[in-house]
Amino acid sequence: MIIDNNFYMNLALSEAWKYQGLTYPNPAVGACLVGENGEVLAVEAHRRSGEAHAEVNALQTAYYKLTDDETILALNSSLDIHNYLLTNHNNIFKNTKLFTTLEPCSHKGKTPSCASLISELGIQEVYVGSCDTNKIAQNGNTVLTKNGCIVHTEILKKECDALLFPFKRSLEERFVYFKWAQRLNATTDDGNVSSLESRRDVHAKRDVCDLLVIGGNTVRIDRPTLDARLVDGKAPDILIYSHQKEFDKSIPLFGVKNRNIFIESDFKRLENYKNIMIEGTDTMYELTRDIVDYYLCYVAPSFGGSKSFNASEDSFDILNVRKENEDIIMWMKRK
Repeated sequence: MIIDNNFYMNLALSEAWKYQGLTYPNPAVGACLVGENGEVLAVEAHRRSGEAHAEVNALQTAYYKLTDDETILALNSSLDIHNYLLTNHNNIFKNTKLFTTLEPCSHKGKTPSCASLISELGIQEVYVGSCDTNKIAQNGNTVLTKNGCIVHTEILKKECDALLFPFKRSLEERFVYFKWAQRLNATTDDGNVSSLESRRDVHAKRDVCDLLVIGGNTVRIDRPTLDARLVDGKAPDILIYSHQKEFDKSIPLFGVKNRNIFIESDFKRLENYKNIMIEGTDTMYELTRDIVDYYLCYVAPSFGGSKSFNASEDSFDILNVRKENEDIIMWMKRK
């Protein structure tokens, strides 16, 4: 049977992008497990640092699909899932193929080695998008090959590298992304623009980012809190970009505990952080053009407001686009 490698890798990529910005300091990774007749057994992703990797989540889902053994679904820790699979697999994965956007890890950290698990389960073919350049976790392909697994590399490499880029940037220097929400007529003002689900997604990203950057005028006009309350998360440090240093300290963001707030007229503060989200509209967009790596836009299916996002005549490569409940969510890179 002819296997469409790109089709299965695209499934893994689409799932992984749902968690981009949520897995820091780990990379966003997707995995797809395929049965011997080409059927999709599982499509999963790494969802949060410290939790099971994408390959483990895919194996957990596929194991249940193949066995109807509900016991494995009650397991949450990666170690417990690993151990249960090793004890109970009975070679059911022997004729399956695994597609993963990133080379399976070789080290034991908060989670056991995925490469070792895949080898011990007897999976004979693994298709990899990006090779891991992280010295701590790399060489998983070597582990697989030494254990008799056939490893195919560089499947949709360009797309997988784009998914991995934020992680690599955070290791090398820092990753900076610019987020905004707009309506169909490009307006960004007059109350909440995006849906509650989208706002929860933003709060989840704030929960794991090191620093949130926002303009002084936005703080004065909107009087925001800029925390992660919708997901019961931690509040990031705040850099308020402003030439005027005086602010009304009753603005809610100043009352959030356990955060540092900086009021500065440049972006040198970013040098002290690794995972940085900028929130704003056209003014902040222009100010940060030279320091932003990726752009994240939430588009609400509505009209309204009065102030439109009016920036430079830039064009973008769309890295991923998806519909999440009401809104369209796009990750982009400026051309």
